[in-house]
Amino acid sequence: MSKSVEAAVAGAAIAAAVATVRLDKWLWAARFFKTRQIAIDAINAGHVDVNGERVKPAKSVKVGDDLLLRKPPYAYHVMVNVLTEKRGPASAARQLYSEKAESVLARERIAAELREMPEPIFKGRPTKRDRRLIERFARSIVVDED
Repeated sequence: MSKSVEAAVAGAAIAAAVATVRLDKWLWAARFFKTRQIAIDAINAGHVDVNGERVKPAKSVKVGDDLLLRKPPYAYHVMVNVLTEKRGPASAARQLYSEKAESVLARERIAAELREMPEPIFKGRPTKRDRRLIERFARSIVVDED
């Protein structure tokens, strides 16, 4: 057995004993967020819905709950398959949920659109010369409108 499969099996065994898990812990364990604090901030900002309702970080999730997770520009619509409070490898984390087919298609479509967009004309902060040109252009428009 490979190491990642063993970790997934061990994670599932640990998760079998858990009936409910805090939402912020589960999102962290499922590797949607790098830290629990970032997960808490996203939940408080209203970027996570459980069964169609806005919730708090301490909300208990259980197997079968539908989560809508918005991480702009993408949205993940997932169903909880396994509960765990332990963060494991990415292969084990992928087993904790199943993503809806329409969610995957929508994310792929958005990714394709973003790849097809042209490169930005301005990269970074304008230089002093660029800023002066922009201000001169803006003043000329205001003068012309009067």
